[in-house]
Amino acid sequence: MLQGNGPVGERARGLRQAMSPPEIALWQILRHRPGGFKFRRQHPSGPYIADFYCHEARLIIEVDSEAHSLGDRPARDKARDRWFAHRGLTTLRIAAADIQKNIEGVTGYILATAVSRHLGEE
Repeated sequence: MLQGNGPVGERARGLRQAMSPPEIALWQILRHRPGGFKFRRQHPSGPYIADFYCHEARLIIEVDSEAHSLGDRPARDKARDRWFAHRGLTTLRIAAADIQKNIEGVTGYILATAVSRHLGEE
């Protein structure tokens, strides 16, 4: 399992208390272990904090607001995704608006990806 240390772990604890409405809505589903997969929220991983992490499927889920398309954010997100990929993790980037419009579809996509990743590693 990936772990953050020191300040990253402390920052993750604070972020759990300050989740956005789309993150909260998604967490209300993921916390009940859909498909038998355990998800962690605001999980520290090295220098980063993943919005959601499923160790069993080696899957990171990032909820992206419109701010992720501004300034240097796209480049920072790509660097972050590469960091996770070098550790064998897949990152799903999900638009916050998609969660608000179609949470069932988003959940189905996450579960299908988790199942595919889990079966591919066995």
